[in-house]
Amino acid sequence: MNPWIPESAFTMVENHNPDINESKPLTTETEVLTPHATADQTGLSSESTSTQPHETTHGASNAAQHALPAAATRASADHGTVATVTAAAGDESDDDLNYDAADFAAALANFDREQAAESAAAQNLTVEEVIVTGTVVKVTDKHVVVDIGLKSEGLIPLEQVLDINGVSKFKTGDSVEVVVEREEPEGGYLVSYEKALRHKVWDKLEQAANDKTPVKGMVLGRVKGGLTVDIGIKAFLPGSQVEVRPVRNLDGYIGTEIQVRVIKLNKKRGNVVISRKELLEEDQNAKKSVTLATLEEGSVLTGTVKNLTDYGAFVDLGGLDGLLHITDMSWGRLTHPRDLVNVGDEIQVKVLKFDKEKQRVSLGFKQLTPDPWLDATERYPIGAQVRGRVLSVTDYGAFIELEQGIEGLVHVSEMTWSKRMKHPSKMVKPGDEVDTIILSVNPNDRRISLGMKQLQENPWEQLEEKYPTGAIIEGRVRNLTDFGAFIEIEDGIDGLVHVSNLSWTKRIKHPSEVLKKGEKVRAIVLGVEPENRRLSLGVKQLQPDVWDTFFAQHRVGDVIKGKILRTAQFGAFVEIAEGVEGLCHVSEAVGADGKPVAMDVDSEHEFKIVKMNQEEKKVGLSIRAVGEEASRAEVESYKEREKTPKGNNSGSSSSSSNSSSTTLGDLINWNRSESERD
Repeated sequence: MNPWIPESAFTMVENHNPDINESKPLTTETEVLTPHATADQTGLSSESTSTQPHETTHGASNAAQHALPAAATRASADHGTVATVTAAAGDESDDDLNYDAADFAAALANFDREQAAESAAAQNLTVEEVIVTGTVVKVTDKHVVVDIGLKSEGLIPLEQVLDINGVSKFKTGDSVEVVVEREEPEGGYLVSYEKALRHKVWDKLEQAANDKTPVKGMVLGRVKGGLTVDIGIKAFLPGSQVEVRPVRNLDGYIGTEIQVRVIKLNKKRGNVVISRKELLEEDQNAKKSVTLATLEEGSVLTGTVKNLTDYGAFVDLGGLDGLLHITDMSWGRLTHPRDLVNVGDEIQVKVLKFDKEKQRVSLGFKQLTPDPWLDATERYPIGAQVRGRVLSVTDYGAFIELEQGIEGLVHVSEMTWSKRMKHPSKMVKPGDEVDTIILSVNPNDRRISLGMKQLQENPWEQLEEKYPTGAIIEGRVRNLTDFGAFIEIEDGIDGLVHVSNLSWTKRIKHPSEVLKKGEKVRAIVLGVEPENRRLSLGVKQLQPDVWDTFFAQHRVGDVIKGKILRTAQFGAFVEIAEGVEGLCHVSEAVGADGKPVAMDVDSEHEFKIVKMNQEEKKVGLSIRAVGEEASRAEVESYKEREKTPKGNNSGSSSSSSNSSSTTLGDLINWNRSESERD
């Protein structure tokens, strides 16, 4: 025990803290200190420390005295502790020390008592969750600091007092009601603004939940699984309870005021769950019963477009949704329902079909206006010129809208007289305004055929006069096919040179053997068919026919020289003139000795013409007949002799014999008789 502190001071502390237990018993010598002992000890101290004057000790005592408040002295008196101060001149230092120690003990006891009282008050506030009104001291980035009447300040988490824009609802000097939750280790008290609100509105919310009364709230923000709504306190609105139908995007509800119903309360946890769907369903069912009572097929109703899909729109008829299919929206063509209506539009519709059991309604919009195809034949006569807007372009043509619900097709073949156009998009594009001619109207199939080229001059009508048969033209090879070559003689006019009309002499398998795309060629007009838009041309006709020349210069029995071009099992093809081929059968390829003659390609032999067919352009050749038959001069000599009667031989030979009746046998017999005569 400190000898400088009197016993009364320890007694005061023990009375203030009765729970303090002594660690070990104190001896009487240390517990009881008489004033004389104190004075003696003081004197000893003064004598042993000669360097420290008495004034220093007295000054320290005065400082300690001033440090202790007067309340400490009064507190010591209340606890039954009497501090005796003797103002003897010789004992002034001892009295000051006794006085200071007593005041210190009293101050310590008073401080402990105040701390205990404040802790008890804070504990009571925390347990009972009493609403306390405080004043905002300042706003930090994490808390709103509030003076709640305790020595330490209260701290409200900033997120509890933010509005929808993320700004604090309170500023310095504002009054705010809070509930004390706990003392923070770092200092201060954690207080709750939300709990204070909850206590104030909890009774009202319980009443609303019991009576199923709707309450208004402001959507503050989005949280996991739903929305946070301010209904006096923050409540949770699950995403499944926002609308009757599932909602994909909840962000659109933030900042809006809605009516909800309290469906779940947990006072202990402070949780509130609300629903908007229940109110909507009740309202929908009420309207639905009225709608079902008056709904019938053929009736015209006003509804609100609720949703759009690729195949149509759902229209709210009053608690009951009907489907307006895209095919029943317009007599014309729609690519998507949004081309006609939008969500939220109020439109008039006609009930086409109503299934009461399944509560399904089919609606129509175009049925409110007459079908434009009913009198389409009268309004669009054949040959009439009409103007329309291009809706779409395909590979086979373009669709033209003549009016709402009436559209026609301009086939690619009716766009231009030229055959060179590869795709309709080269002439028109969607949105263009074009003039057309009505070609045909079919109201039953809802089809109109249109033409564009009919508004232009037909180049084929004057073609026969411009290019008569036999006329020689010059053009550029535009395309080559397996069957011939197309030659453009002017813009939009192509003529065909068939592969058979390319050469008199060569057997051409493909036009590319003699022609190239893009080159200029001369041709002769063989025929014109304006109705079929056909022009036949020939190239070989520009040269004389070598076959006609050959047949004019040669006859059967002529011996000619030829070259083997190619061979086959049945014989060999022989070139007997430029561009003219003859066939020597294998049975005729025999020499004078009766042995077969080798028919090698490119080998040359003498052949005798044994057959000629000008129409089929065929010539028969023989090697065997070269040595056996007479030459042309012998044949002529034989004919001359046959014309002159010779005695008895005149009866055996007919005077009417001519070249047409002369046979090979006659010539052979004549040669033999001449040989015997010689």
